Amino acid sequence: MEEKTVNLTIDGTKVKANEKMTILEAAKLVGIDIPTLCFLKDVNEVGDCRMCIVEVEGKKGFATSCIQKVEEGMVIHTHSPAVLEARRVVLDLILSNHHKDCLTCSRSGNCELQNLAIKFNVQNIEYTGEQSEHLIDDLSPSIVRDFNKCILCRRCIATCKNVQKIGAIDCINRGFESCISTVGNNSLRDVNCTNCGQCIEACPTGALREKDNTDEVWNVLKDDKKYVIVQTAPAVRVALGEEFGLPIGTNVTGKMVTALKKLGFDKVFDTNTGADLTIMEEANEFVERLKANRDLPMITSCSPGWVKYIEMNYPENLKHLSTCKSPHEMFGAILKSYYAQKNGIDPKSICVVSVMPCIAKKYEAKREELSNNGMPDVDIVVTTRELARMIKQGNIEFVELDDSKFDIPMGEATGAGAIFGTTGGVMEAALRTVCETLTGKELGKIEFESVRGEESIKRTTIEIGGNKIKAVVAHGLANAQKIMEEIKAGEADYQFVEIMACPGGCVMGGGQPIKSSKTRMNIDVRKKRAEALYTIDGRSIIRKSHESPVMIQLYKEYLEKPGSHKAHELLHTHYIPRVKYNI
Repeated sequence: MEEKTVNLTIDGTKVKANEKMTILEAAKLVGIDIPTLCFLKDVNEVGDCRMCIVEVEGKKGFATSCIQKVEEGMVIHTHSPAVLEARRVVLDLILSNHHKDCLTCSRSGNCELQNLAIKFNVQNIEYTGEQSEHLIDDLSPSIVRDFNKCILCRRCIATCKNVQKIGAIDCINRGFESCISTVGNNSLRDVNCTNCGQCIEACPTGALREKDNTDEVWNVLKDDKKYVIVQTAPAVRVALGEEFGLPIGTNVTGKMVTALKKLGFDKVFDTNTGADLTIMEEANEFVERLKANRDLPMITSCSPGWVKYIEMNYPENLKHLSTCKSPHEMFGAILKSYYAQKNGIDPKSICVVSVMPCIAKKYEAKREELSNNGMPDVDIVVTTRELARMIKQGNIEFVELDDSKFDIPMGEATGAGAIFGTTGGVMEAALRTVCETLTGKELGKIEFESVRGEESIKRTTIEIGGNKIKAVVAHGLANAQKIMEEIKAGEADYQFVEIMACPGGCVMGGGQPIKSSKTRMNIDVRKKRAEALYTIDGRSIIRKSHESPVMIQLYKEYLEKPGSHKAHELLHTHYIPRVKYNI
């Protein structure tokens, strides 16, 4: 059925809008800005906060523009004196029960509540009275929960419950006692949280933030007895610049490397090299399973949030997970073995710092099974946001920096490693190697468009040397659940599955620069960051992991071949069935 267009007037401007649009969307068509707070496009559209109220002539009271549909002939006023006064009262009430330690808050300067207070020229709080006081939950290795800064917008709940299908948090109690908490008011550490951090990305204030590990990094950098190596994930380089005012998706690889060297790291390496190593092992593992028709489908294991999810929800299917460690963990193991041996460095003196787009990596680094010879593969994980704070603390003018290159010999990576940062990238990088391994022939076209794009679930069949490989790519845990239910019910005959916990993949990880609801409404952040990674791949001289000189030398000198005993000892792991709740 053809959708109907309606005519309305907003602040004196004639507007033609689709009848399914809300007033908020119709106003956007003509550049009229209506403030929002609880609204998050496609995630939380419930009209709870009332900041987006408008007047509609002929109707009593105010209309909530984020949920009110447009109607033929509507005459709307978005900034009348009555509307502005009502919004000011709403904002005053929210601020009256909000801690005001803005200068020391991790979200200072990037807080939607703070921005509204500035916009509405709030200089004092009219409504004062009892303030609720809550203990800060900082027991999780990844997430700090500070309800004293919560505004009950419920964006985190909608993200956790609807986007990720986890439901680790919800609103409990009633009235003034209402708060966002967990089952039994337990720590996030002790419930079914996967540490994906999407709740942090959704939060408009500092009520949810990553566990800060920057002090640990500063301390090891000052320790003369420590040889400190930093590695950076592919998605970091296409998002870090946003923290310094550069456009979304700007590739700042060179400036990032220069900044890290100025901060004092002994070596600056590229996690893309670890991604190449992961492909060498994962492709080999897949080929072995395919030939033996064993434990298929094989499911990727790069995303620690996804790994924890399957351990909690589908422990009977853990045999399907690839035994490969994630790229930064593999790289850490190599740095503390091969690299240390080759350069005459005591591995116990090496401290590996990973800069990741993902806060689940903080949890992952603490897993006991991700270690060798009593040493963790990775010692400290900081997010893209934390690195930005360190650069600012170091008084480094990031935008003015010249470009530098990653250190040799571990710094040269392929284009295949770069695309690990977006949904479908792991699958595509693996298929490039799998195809040439199975056929013994060079690929003519190495792009696999069928696994690219923003579709939540991408299914494809690829013919390789007489084999028809059925593959599927899913991103976001709600979509992972759909695939796992298909596998559990025996309704799918996939051979290869890629799953990333975060919608969009690592480019939209829980440790990436936080974008306001307005930015997320107007710009496809995922697409811009992903395009930058595909551009890096397209411009790379070497685009297949098995052709990397670093990989060829590493296997020749140390690992022998993919899947060798030495490779399994250092680069592979096992998984643990976990209960959903520990209360």
